[in-house]
Amino acid sequence: MTDGVEYSLSELMAVAGARELKDGQIVAVGLGLPVVAAFLAKRTHAPHMTILFELGVVDPEPVAPGVGLADPRVWYRATMLSSFVDMLGTVLHRGLVDVGFLGGLEVDAYGNVNTTLLGDPRGAFRHFVGSGGANDIASLARETIIIIRHEARKLKESIAHITSPGYLCGGDSRREAGLSGGPRRVITDKAIFGFHPESRRMQLLSVHPGTTLEDVVANLGFEPIVPRDLPTTEPPTAEQIRLIREEIDPEGMYTG
Repeated sequence: MTDGVEYSLSELMAVAGARELKDGQIVAVGLGLPVVAAFLAKRTHAPHMTILFELGVVDPEPVAPGVGLADPRVWYRATMLSSFVDMLGTVLHRGLVDVGFLGGLEVDAYGNVNTTLLGDPRGAFRHFVGSGGANDIASLARETIIIIRHEARKLKESIAHITSPGYLCGGDSRREAGLSGGPRRVITDKAIFGFHPESRRMQLLSVHPGTTLEDVVANLGFEPIVPRDLPTTEPPTAEQIRLIREEIDPEGMYTG
């Protein structure tokens, strides 16, 4: 709670994500908190932003959060209902997407994302949903934003599988692989990270209210770059919280 405004960490993450989006941008949005962040931005400071869902839905006005992006209640009043081929092929491959907004199972120090499988020291593996459109978005959007829970098992020096490329092994390796763009932000429930312009390694930009630098670092699986002066993340406003709870995610499907 700040200045009388009560909010959850999920709501703070969604608000922080919304603030990264700009009016007029074309944004490819993945399932979960990115949906809340995108619609919050569109209802506040970015009314002319275009929202794309990978299955071919453009600028909907959902009547309910639905049970996933394939739920027709999420498609209500969309300006276009197209296909995966159009979104992942025609739109992304033409370089039209400004921001890709993604979640993940694991993220490493260079912003590579795993949504495919997890392993344990005994050599057992558990498979998950895989890429969907995430690889295309991470490879072809002009920049990406990643939202993930802040745990050492999720934020690691190296990950079990690279589903969606970040800066690969750092430095110029992404460009050498023929990929432009790359991740710009990683938003967790403890902090906001950017990427060093030369090494491309994650660096802290701000720590959330009520969280310490020591807590942030203790729950990472790698050593981030830490600036000398580290600000506190701006908390949500009362209006942002009202929009999330009353209009965007009233059932708490993503933020509950």
